[in-house]
Parts: sequence; C-alpha cells; structure tokens
Amino acid sequence: MNSADEFRTLVDALLALRERGGRGALATLTRTRGSTFRRVGARMLVHEDGDVVCELSGGCPQRDIVERALEAMREEAPRLLHYNAQNGLDLMMDMGCGGELEVMVEPLAPPRPLAVLDVLADGIARRRSGRLVTLFALDGVPVMPRRQVWLDGALRHDEFDDAALGDIVAGIPPDDGHRAATLALLSPRGRADVLVEPLRPPHRLVLVGSGATARAMLPLAATLGWAVTLVEANPDRLRDVRAVDRVTRLCAGPGTVMATILPDAQTSVVVMTHNFEQDMAYLRVLQEAPLAYLGTLGSRERARRVFEDGRFARTVHAPAGLDIGSESPAEIALAITAEIVATRRGHAGGSLRDGDGAIH
Repeated sequence: MNSADEFRTLVDALLALRERGGRGALATLTRTRGSTFRRVGARMLVHEDGDVVCELSGGCPQRDIVERALEAMREEAPRLLHYNAQNGLDLMMDMGCGGELEVMVEPLAPPRPLAVLDVLADGIARRRSGRLVTLFALDGVPVMPRRQVWLDGALRHDEFDDAALGDIVAGIPPDDGHRAATLALLSPRGRADVLVEPLRPPHRLVLVGSGATARAMLPLAATLGWAVTLVEANPDRLRDVRAVDRVTRLCAGPGTVMATILPDAQTSVVVMTHNFEQDMAYLRVLQEAPLAYLGTLGSRERARRVFEDGRFARTVHAPAGLDIGSESPAEIALAITAEIVATRRGHAGGSLRDGDGAIH
C-alpha cells in the first residue's frame, strides 16, 4: 500500500487533475503473491501524457501498466490486469521478482469528479484515522470503482448504493491499521471484490532545537513527505533558520510544547537544544505523549545521564540514530531519520544482507 505520506501526495495530484479538468487513470495493486515490488493497496496515477505520480516499480511491469492505463483512458472502461503464470509473468521475471499480481485500472475523466477526494483531503488535513473501502469487481468482472470512507469510526462517504453490501462491509472487524487487504465478500449481487485500506495521518516530525543537525534534517524529512515542525524556545533563533518548504515553525518552551504541537501516534519528536537541562525539561513532558518515536541527540555519556533521571516510562532513543559511523551533521541527520523509519516499521535497522526474511 502507499504510505500515508505517498497517499497525501496522490490525493493532492488527483485534486490538481480534477481542478484542471484533466484525464488520467489510477492503477492499484489489488492482489499479490510471492515476491513483488509493492504491497496490496499501492497506487500510481497515470496522466494522459504518460507521466506518473507515485511510481509502482519503475521497471517493465510499470511500463506495461502505464500502457494499459492509457488504453483504459481511451476506452473509458475499468480493467483488471493479471501478471501470473498464464499472463505477463515474463515482465515480473525481468524485474527479478517472480511473484504474481493483480492490478485494477480506473480511468478518470471530467464526468467522474471523484467526490471522495474532498472527504479524503479533509481527513488528511484534520489528521483523522479510518479506512477506505473500494468495490472494484463483481463475480470477477471489473466495475467502475465505488468507495466508502470511514473516519474516526463514522461513515463519511458512501458510493456503494447497496445497503446489503454496506452492512457486510460495516461488519468487517478492524485490522491492525497497517495493512491493506482485498476481500471476496458474498453479497446479494454475487461475489464482491473489495479493497480495504487503513487511512492514517501523514507522518509528522517535530524537531526541538535549531542546531546544525536539526537544520540538516529539515530538507531530508520534507523529501520523505513528512509534515515537519521546527520548535524553538528562543524566537530569535527560530527566525535565523533558513526557510524550507513544508516546514512549520513554532515558538514553544517545555511548558507549552504539548499544547502547541498537539502530538499523536503518527508524530515523531527529536529533542536537540544542545542544553542538557532544557532537553530534559522537554523530554519529561513529551514522554507522556502517544508518540511514534522520541529521541534526543548526544553522546553515550549524555544518554546515561538521561536515563539516570528515572522518570521515563517509555522508550527514549538516546543517543538517537542508527550506528552508521556518522560524524557530520548531515550524516547524523541521516542516521536519526533512518532510525525513525525503522522504528515506525518495526524493524531493527540492520543490514539487508544479513537477514533472510521478507524485505517489505
């Protein structure tokens, strides 16, 4: 599936397409088997000139998917593509994957306004969680996709026009919030293939302190699509930091930081004021928040002093970052950013060469 950050990029691109009345097609992985380049739920927007947003692989299958998407635009009809032992397996072998997959292609044109976009964009802006359910086939025959959007447990958008199927979908138990899945549901209209995806807010990174490492992390995090906030207790230092796109600047001390940033489970915070007592004051407050990651910059001796405090009920990454031998601010920024990614994905951050499990 697309990450929450990719999903926001995709929604923004679809809104822009709708605004200018353009044509395009959405290509979505609906089923996979074996080793494939992306998981179920991953999407790619194909423009009528062949340009894409959120590439699926960049290799042979993607080129073939783009060509099929252009055909779907011309025919104005949805289609299901299969790359398996009976069809297109050579394209997968060329990628070195050898797996099998199914791709739903949905043509987009001005008569189809994709009203669901407004609900999705509002959910992203308000940092709501929920799920997106897409009906894309009946008895194996592709249909023009119809969608439901659930946010914070409430049905916010419904295109199904099928009360019985809606009741079946409403009864699907909540998942772990991390994986998309395609389900074959038995409905009065036959077997309904629906893609069920968790909706989560884009990841947010809060950097407390504006030193060299923090400044190096700003463009790196923005490139990853994270919503980035720079926090400083000193307004003069905050003004001195060079502007970076998509970075919010906030002036907040330890006593006001929680109310200022409103952290949630999709927020990571790195404290690096370069003042030990001030770092500790921020950490004592922030460790109460439901964060995805909390870390602080410093040496092992500094980290020892942090843990001697004895008030940390949650894990604090100190020193923050993976052990990659980093020395410069840019390298330290890379190490910390990589540890945040690994922590969010539940990985240890070791070398891929030394593992024998699935990569994704």
